[in-house]
Amino acid sequence: MSASDRSEHRAAAPRRGWLWRVGGWCARHPVLVIVGWLLVLAGVQAANRTVGGGYSDDFSLPGSQAQDGRDVLQAHEPAAGGTSAQVVLHDGQPLTSFQAQVDQAVTSLQHLPHVLSAQDPLPPPGQSAPPGGALSSDGRTAYITVRFDENPSTLGTGYLSQVDAAVAPLRQAGVQVEYGGPLGELARPAADDRVSELIGFAVAVLVLLAGFGSVVAAGLPLVSALVAVVVGLGLLGLLAALTAFATVAPTLATMIGLGVGIDYALFLLTRHRQNLMDGADPPAAAGHAVATSGRAVLISGCTVVIALAGLSVSGIGFMAKLGLAAGVTVVTAVCGALTLLPAMMGLIGRRMDRFTVRTPVAEGTSAGASTDSDGPSGGGMWHRYARRVEHRPWWYLAAGLATVVVLAVPLPSIQLGHIGDGADPTSFTDRRAFDLMSAAFGPGSNGPLTVVVDQTAVPSADRPALASSVQQALTGVPNTASTAPLQTSGDGAVLFTTVVPARAPQDRATTDLVGHLADTVLPDAVKGTAAATYVTGTTAAQVDFLDLVASRLLLIIAVVVALAFLIILVVFRAPLVALKAAVLNLVSIAASYGVLVAVFQWGWGGPALGVSGKVPIESYVPMMMFAIVFGLSMDYEVFLLSRVHERWQATGDSRGAVAHALETTARVIGCAALIMVSVFAAFVVSDNVVIKMMGLGLAVSVLIDATVVRLLMVPAAMTLLGGAAWWTPRWMDRILPHIDAEGDNTAPVERS
Repeated sequence: MSASDRSEHRAAAPRRGWLWRVGGWCARHPVLVIVGWLLVLAGVQAANRTVGGGYSDDFSLPGSQAQDGRDVLQAHEPAAGGTSAQVVLHDGQPLTSFQAQVDQAVTSLQHLPHVLSAQDPLPPPGQSAPPGGALSSDGRTAYITVRFDENPSTLGTGYLSQVDAAVAPLRQAGVQVEYGGPLGELARPAADDRVSELIGFAVAVLVLLAGFGSVVAAGLPLVSALVAVVVGLGLLGLLAALTAFATVAPTLATMIGLGVGIDYALFLLTRHRQNLMDGADPPAAAGHAVATSGRAVLISGCTVVIALAGLSVSGIGFMAKLGLAAGVTVVTAVCGALTLLPAMMGLIGRRMDRFTVRTPVAEGTSAGASTDSDGPSGGGMWHRYARRVEHRPWWYLAAGLATVVVLAVPLPSIQLGHIGDGADPTSFTDRRAFDLMSAAFGPGSNGPLTVVVDQTAVPSADRPALASSVQQALTGVPNTASTAPLQTSGDGAVLFTTVVPARAPQDRATTDLVGHLADTVLPDAVKGTAAATYVTGTTAAQVDFLDLVASRLLLIIAVVVALAFLIILVVFRAPLVALKAAVLNLVSIAASYGVLVAVFQWGWGGPALGVSGKVPIESYVPMMMFAIVFGLSMDYEVFLLSRVHERWQATGDSRGAVAHALETTARVIGCAALIMVSVFAAFVVSDNVVIKMMGLGLAVSVLIDATVVRLLMVPAAMTLLGGAAWWTPRWMDRILPHIDAEGDNTAPVERS
């Protein structure tokens, strides 16, 4: 069947799918839909404030050696087990002057719920402090080690008030009191993303005004995205009451939800506005927009959610929940774009361009382009650019590859780790505690390791020799600052001690020390016995988490790439196009990883972003970034390729189809990418270093994808592939389902 025959067939037998009906119904009943969304928003937020949960970072992994060691210690010596945190004390005069207040604070802490023990840092009156204890050599800094039966960061702000009351006598006496470790995490100020959101919104307003030229048209995507994200965050809070989410989860969900929400609304509104300019009545224009661009939005949203769901393959609950958190706002963003936005478009009607800042232009028109009934005539800037690519595709492809290779140069030196409290702003109590501990006891005191030896199966007669062997093995271990004498549990079944690293918890040397102790030093010390050894504590748990994430990263990459390949294959039925999309997305993500390493790990610009010193790349950031970026990049891939495919089917001219696609989509994709880059980059002002890292990484990824990949590599690759890009083996054509990315089979829009 020829292209003209297909067009006549569609005109003779129009079919309106469910997306058309949804969009048209919402546009015809705008008040009902808008009120419904507002009621849902109010209800979800009210429920969240009443029963919603909180957020905390828990890196514990069931079955890991750190978790097993903690369980063994807590079973045999509860007072020494659990999760430890420090209450750090400092004053200009020796703290022994505040003996009564310290004793009172320790006693009060011991009686708090969830507290297993609290150790007094001061020696008994009349005695000198032992070296290596919890009181500094000058007597001006000390720390109370408090052990909890669960991670204190999960206990809520009400519990923090009880801790504050327990140490109030010290503060009243003028002693500086700071919280370290998980307790410091609990005491951090609640994440306030309003500045980031305002910056992202402000830039989005400017971009939308420049793109649409209309105040009303610019406002609709922002309102739709904001309402959808607020609903999504309320739902996330309700989920947090059922299971623990990381502290970065709501910010990550906001970041992703705003980005995709504005983008999806922008694509729909652009098509709707074009329909209005073509003479359609508002409900029909909205229905057609949802049936065409809305189908692409639905496919893109599903792609993002599937990519995020791929994180569950890691088997790490922490990662799977981060993917779930981001997926919630992606789902609400899609729902908002397909229902709330058409309702607002129907309510506005033809008043879309009432308040303009410049003359509105058609969807595919760019500066210098002329249009006719069939679309751009070929004189536009992007059309001319595509023609230049057509003449020298290898040069443009090489230029794109060279750019991303240069950006990816730092990638081989990437160091995964955990960003410690020392990188936080000084307004955080855990950062002040970190600095006090580092100055008085060395940086390693912020991440002590607990060594546990389970000698339950060792005969009693052999236990003294075992203890001697372990103590000797722990003496003089490289990268250790001190090792406390071995202690024995009350039932004699467990030996335990504290090893203080010489370097900070986030330092590579500390990570290596944990592995050296767990894999070599302790197994060698108990060789020939039935004893089991463990290295536990917060730092050891973070190292276990890092090792597991690193071991699963390639698996996640393989799964997400395979899923994305299958989605593009099913949508466009072209294996070469799907392969090209997967490869180019891998290249752009590698470049963004390189930028992260240079900025944060090498320190190129880290101080300008408010990061203290050089920090490793947070262990889960590359995995999270990969899933998000791979999903988001498919948005532009679907929108661009759908236009290329549509034009190729109509004309059979593969090279002309690329030029036409660039002509009609460059402006809207450029605006969408600029908005998403702005939303992500705005989160660089966050106080949370991980959020800074995610914001910068996602912004750079989208920027590279929308410029180097979409402007250089995709048109060059599609030109080189030519008509072969759309080749499909017959056996594959028979088994693949038919999915129309741009709604080619929907009914034509009705003119008023």
